[in-house]
Amino acid sequence: MKVLFLTLLLGVVCAAQAKEAEQNLSELSDQWRTVYMGSTNPEKIQENGPFRTYFRKVVFHDEKGTVDLYFYVKRNGKWKNVHVAGTKKDDGTFAIDYEGQNEFKVISASETHLVAQNVNVDESGKKTEFTGLFVKGSDIEDEALEKFKEFTRKRGIKEENIIMNHIFLPLDNCLPGKKEKASQ
Repeated sequence: MKVLFLTLLLGVVCAAQAKEAEQNLSELSDQWRTVYMGSTNPEKIQENGPFRTYFRKVVFHDEKGTVDLYFYVKRNGKWKNVHVAGTKKDDGTFAIDYEGQNEFKVISASETHLVAQNVNVDESGKKTEFTGLFVKGSDIEDEALEKFKEFTRKRGIKEENIIMNHIFLPLDNCLPGKKEKASQ
């Protein structure tokens, strides 16, 4: 009987902690940089691909159940500043309209890193899974990189379909019209 009670209590505590973590996404709102990306369709994250994104800011609104993503993509050699908004669904993912329909979700987070997943179904109906590692500042912690790689493997994304974004500039250097200090 005691074992049953302790098991039930542990389940309630774990469920409460998971719900609390889910409700505190607004604490993650800040400037974030894309450092690694993985994809089941590598063409979408290659040079000039629609998901070769350089995140600069993520804003979660827990009370509204929304997220705002601010990032750059480089198309035909020119930077495009993109802002997309998403609405939280019952399963904890955010529905976002960008290059088709997307379901975005934070998988792991700390004060210094985010590991996220995005599932995209493009206009032709093709489904692609993405994983991303985003950091504040310029340091990539080993633990964060391992979490990203482990999650990426679990999603069935091959290691050769992981790229490191080698543009790692101050955020305003990527603005359209600014001189680019590193080549892509």
